[in-house]
Amino acid sequence: MKVLQGKVDCRPEETGYDSSRLDALHAHFQKLIDKEIIFGAQYTISHKGKIIANASIGRGSAVDDVPMQPDTVFPIASITKTFTAVAIMRLLEEGRFRLDTCVGDILPQFAKAPFKEITLWHLLTHTSGLYPDGGCFPDEAPKSSWALIDEGYNNYKGEGEFDWVAAGISGGLRRPVGSEWMYNSFGFALLGEVITKVSGVFAHDYIMENIVKPLGMHDTGFVPTVEMAKRFYPFDERMKEAINNYVMTGQLPNEGAGTVWERIPETGGGLNATTADLIRFGNMMLNGGSLDGARILGRKMVEVMTTQQLKNVPDYCWGSNEPDRKYGVGFDMREGYAHTYSKGTYMHEGSGACSMDIDPKEQLVAAWFVPWDKGEWCPDPLYNVQNIIWSGLM
Repeated sequence: MKVLQGKVDCRPEETGYDSSRLDALHAHFQKLIDKEIIFGAQYTISHKGKIIANASIGRGSAVDDVPMQPDTVFPIASITKTFTAVAIMRLLEEGRFRLDTCVGDILPQFAKAPFKEITLWHLLTHTSGLYPDGGCFPDEAPKSSWALIDEGYNNYKGEGEFDWVAAGISGGLRRPVGSEWMYNSFGFALLGEVITKVSGVFAHDYIMENIVKPLGMHDTGFVPTVEMAKRFYPFDERMKEAINNYVMTGQLPNEGAGTVWERIPETGGGLNATTADLIRFGNMMLNGGSLDGARILGRKMVEVMTTQQLKNVPDYCWGSNEPDRKYGVGFDMREGYAHTYSKGTYMHEGSGACSMDIDPKEQLVAAWFVPWDKGEWCPDPLYNVQNIIWSGLM
């Protein structure tokens, strides 16, 4: 078992953390690698504002036998939603809207039944009633929002720009607004469009200029720099080839160029980052919205985002039977026997292959990347890892 060590601020014991638990964590990762559940792992842990661990183990590619590095760059998928939520809250604290503002007041496609009751809060808490992500339920919608956009765009014969928002919601609602928690990534693309409309800046650029860059997150972006690409995790041969070509030519492949897809914000899952960069974002939240002199949000906005928002709203996604889903504004606040973090912890997974967890009571932030070997969701690289990390608190 070879563990590569990255940069840290101090020894774990200096903040009251038992470093022997990191050995247990490495052993767990190695077991998952041996069982061909994951290819490798990268993680960073911060305690009381200090990075106490940053390491990697296993393969840094799904197609090559190269080592995972502590600074390998990877797609953070749905963890992107937390950045989008912060961007929305920045605009809220500027007085641009409220959480109870109807989406139809900003996006006119929503200003009619059955969508007119949907607010920004509903999109941020996955309670809009819109059809959820594929796989949430066995009785899927006839077509996903993305498929409806694709079909509508390919058949579009009208003049002017194709209306992707109208196409995406043309399937209607699966449940009444506010009645059920249903995970909806398309809703965060819609929030990206809200950011664009209200700020006058494309959502990707708004997030980069107002969150990522001020926090000094140099290894984070919707479009990786060439330097980031050199350390990027390829999930298949096609991605590897595209990365190599980008590194050599400086030209990114853009299959959506000149199409409707170029206009749709990837604010539901398009960011790339390292676990060390995610720790900076997490510590900003833990520190009341500021970090190292950079103010991203006010303390009250952070308090709202990290307060349980739902009351007796059920969740049946992916076979769940939870009568009272715990969720903040853009952050998951799930509780239960599977988790040993403190009550009030907020977090987010990304495609099941990465996680960022923030425990305000213990001042602990952890982020880890565990790319699947078989491509199937499994709790061991997520919930078990969280339990091992939290077991180090003394």
